[in-house]
Amino acid sequence: MNDAQDNAVNPSTRDAPPSDADTTLDRLAELSALAVAEARRLGASQAEASANDERGLSVNVRMGEVESVERTRDRSLAITVYFGQRKAHASTADLKPESLRRTVEMACAIAKHTEADAANGLADEARMARESRDFEQWHPWAIEADAAVALALEAEAAGRGFDARISNSEGASVSTNEGLSVYANSHGFVGREKSTSHSISASLIAGSGDAMQGQYWYTAALRHEALEAAAEVGRKAAIRTLERLAPRAVATGEFPVLFAPEVARSLIAHLVGAVSGGALYRKASFLVGAQGQKLFPDWFCIVERPHLKGGWRSGDFDADGVATRESALIEDGVLQRYVLGTYSARRLGLESTGNAGGVHNLEVAANAEGLASMLKGMRRGLLVTELMGQGVNTVTGDYSRGAAGFWVEDGAIAYPVDELTIAGNLREMFLAIEAVGADIDPRSATAVGSLLVGRMMVAGGALP
Repeated sequence: MNDAQDNAVNPSTRDAPPSDADTTLDRLAELSALAVAEARRLGASQAEASANDERGLSVNVRMGEVESVERTRDRSLAITVYFGQRKAHASTADLKPESLRRTVEMACAIAKHTEADAANGLADEARMARESRDFEQWHPWAIEADAAVALALEAEAAGRGFDARISNSEGASVSTNEGLSVYANSHGFVGREKSTSHSISASLIAGSGDAMQGQYWYTAALRHEALEAAAEVGRKAAIRTLERLAPRAVATGEFPVLFAPEVARSLIAHLVGAVSGGALYRKASFLVGAQGQKLFPDWFCIVERPHLKGGWRSGDFDADGVATRESALIEDGVLQRYVLGTYSARRLGLESTGNAGGVHNLEVAANAEGLASMLKGMRRGLLVTELMGQGVNTVTGDYSRGAAGFWVEDGAIAYPVDELTIAGNLREMFLAIEAVGADIDPRSATAVGSLLVGRMMVAGGALP
């Protein structure tokens, strides 16, 4: 981003001076070690502790007026103790040593009344991360509340002033967050992480009466310099809102469905959920036993990249302290592995994949250009820009969700559509993917562009 763009984001702020983040991390590490040591003193065979310190600023405006200004500061420590294969957990927001000791005592007392579970216990010591790298995720934004309010007002004003048809606003917001965390266990492992996130958003309404339509836009990044200018956020929100005016119904039938990047990542999330350990050992997934099976077309590939500089979810270790590593989740369309932490891996008789707490930065390989070229390739069908509802059966893979977007004719957007239902089965949908675009939405740890499913059932309100 050039200086002009940076100034457009916030002319009144600059990079924060060196903070006390490292000092705070040292303190969190000290308290976590204290809690682990106390658990061991009380007879626990193993123990682990996680401590967090999060702070943030959030402002909201609506119709040119300030609605809220909120500063947050949350600190907590959680201790997990193991007495053999009995496990118990307790947490506290009071980080004074005496409170920590009482919390540990509580966890140890609870453990006496829990059932033994053969899968309980720390990850093997040999699996602990040995490296501690800086993934450039720490970029505090030294912005005061009045400057944040000014940015939110700028975003909303740019949207409301874009076109006379913008009749109302649901508001605009600016937020900044800093997160510090430590994980420690009785293997002697201590891992530290720090990250920031910032965002600007605007939500607008166009039209009147039954013809009103609302839409929004937001920008999000680890560095405030990477945010879109506030006025640009407002303009994009306005454009998206105006595009939704006068929606039509479409006939029910089977059509190609193109998911815009911001909704395409939900399909990847359904895959990850289905191959995650908790769903698998509970037999609550349609992909039980699917490792090694072909789930996608031959060209389809997903790689987990936990060591990306500036990645949303980069890290040397997972929530168990296990070292992360880059590896394929899908290669040549075949499911290469599951997504496992230590406990779920043991329940399945497998090894942890370093995914306790979730995945780290997924990249879906593209085989197409951006949205425009994919629309031309699709010729006729539905472009989905919004999904509603939670109509996904994780056991069967059946998929049915409310949708809105645009009808496509002759490779171009023809008119907006809403009050649709799109349906299929995730297994069939995965195999029916025909293209993935290079137009990646950078606001997520899942890097995926527009995604075209060759055929789905689209239920609309128009006569065929």
